[in-house]
Amino acid sequence: MLTIVGLIAIVVAVSALARKIGLLSPVLLVVVGLGLAFVPGFPVPELDPEFILIGVLPPLLYVAAVETSVPAFRYNLRPILLLAVGLVIFTAVTVGFLVHALLPGVPLAICLAFGAAVAPPDAVAATAIARRIGLPQRTVTILEGESLINDATALVIFRVAVVAAMGSAVGAIDIAQTVLLAAGGGVLIGLAGAVVFGFLHRRTQDPLFDNSISLITPFAVVLAAEHLHASGVVAVVVTGLALGHRWPTLMSAASRLQMGAFWRMVKFLLEGLVFLLLGLQLRRVIAELHTPWPTVLQLTVAVIAAVLITRFAFVYANVYLARQPLSIAAVTSWAGMRGAVTLAAALALPFSLSGGQAYPRELFIWLAFAVILVTLVGQGVTLPAFARLVKPPKDDPVQEVLAEASIQHQASA
Repeated sequence: MLTIVGLIAIVVAVSALARKIGLLSPVLLVVVGLGLAFVPGFPVPELDPEFILIGVLPPLLYVAAVETSVPAFRYNLRPILLLAVGLVIFTAVTVGFLVHALLPGVPLAICLAFGAAVAPPDAVAATAIARRIGLPQRTVTILEGESLINDATALVIFRVAVVAAMGSAVGAIDIAQTVLLAAGGGVLIGLAGAVVFGFLHRRTQDPLFDNSISLITPFAVVLAAEHLHASGVVAVVVTGLALGHRWPTLMSAASRLQMGAFWRMVKFLLEGLVFLLLGLQLRRVIAELHTPWPTVLQLTVAVIAAVLITRFAFVYANVYLARQPLSIAAVTSWAGMRGAVTLAAALALPFSLSGGQAYPRELFIWLAFAVILVTLVGQGVTLPAFARLVKPPKDDPVQEVLAEASIQHQASA
């Protein structure tokens, strides 16, 4: 308990310092965690994948979905799906085949599982910077929409690849069934959750009960989805989008005001704890690494380069075909910082493969950690300067009003 209180105090202090000196708090929290990891006697909690995937990710996705404009999300659905589905698949396959080529003794399936782990960006830092440096609202909306869906895509690929690595036969029909169950089941469970919890919100006007119901919602939905082998991420996002779109008809103004303040606090603490814990894992990750360092460095450079290049290539190709400014492509490409889901998925890799076959699991965990460090700290620190260098177009107030009118017209159609 003392450790938890201490970590929360560090999160609050570091976040306040970051705001004062103009740095992004997730970046500074990771850096502080890296330093504390090597302080003798400092308690370093072990980061459990279940803690991230069940305890942290659902509420963060839920509040992000609730705050998302459904008309704007639908209006930008094509670029969002290209990034959240197409780019994640492209990155997972590229990284997976690259690692398999460099480590031919490791089965391709587990390499693809690792590729899926490092594929989804964590848009918390990216969107925070994007808002602060004044990127066009459409770019911010697309980055936020990407972050709502990309984890689901990556985790489905991860699940299929791990099953194959454990020796189960996985054919095209099996993959199609898994994807259909994960995505379709997640949507249905998410809609059912929106109906159930929307009904509960409508039955009470007490802000205390509304906040309590809201806190339960993401955990109940994700647990129900995972129990039925559907995607908990998809279910939580669908529930959040459906409820957020109807908040004014479900709750009183007092409830909405209190709930907004409550979820801002929850989001602040959860995000802060996750980024601090990410930094604290460095000592343990290095201690468990047994692969020769020349091999480690070669793979680290190759994987990081692949992660960066795939995003640049994919985004530039699609922005060019869509006849959008290439400066938008540059900023969107550089806003691909990885975070907690990447490390959680890497930690969830099996300890051995089918027949007890060993593989360098600790090396994959290190590679995931290195990708997080380079993208989160390197890109997170340099994104504002990079945006000033490429000079993406600012929002035109007239065009913004026209775009909003178009979105509202499509929503009412």
